[in-house]
Amino acid sequence: MIWNVPFITVALLIAIGLYAVMFKRNLIKIAIGITIIESGVNLFLITLGYRKGGVAPIYTNLPSGVTPQQMVLPVPQALTLTSIVIGVAVLALMLSFIMKMYQHNKSLDSHSRRLKG
Repeated sequence: MIWNVPFITVALLIAIGLYAVMFKRNLIKIAIGITIIESGVNLFLITLGYRKGGVAPIYTNLPSGVTPQQMVLPVPQALTLTSIVIGVAVLALMLSFIMKMYQHNKSLDSHSRRLKG
């Protein structure tokens, strides 16, 4: 039986992140769970773009005997790079909201919804 370790790791990362988002009440732990899900998605994108024996898609320094069919696709790598940048911005925004909620409620509990008029 052949184990496809990257896809199993993707499933584990997404499952751990979903567990943290759905069953934890601490807002910091929920933010960490969302970041773990993001890491799983990034690993999934990189795994999709992997080709055994493939070379980087740089046309200036092609090794001898390499055809364009042996090159890996650059699109999953570009998508992952974009996803990392967006993920950092979203994490910063989540943490700033969490800080404001803590200053207002004096609690990091996600179920403390006190409305003040």
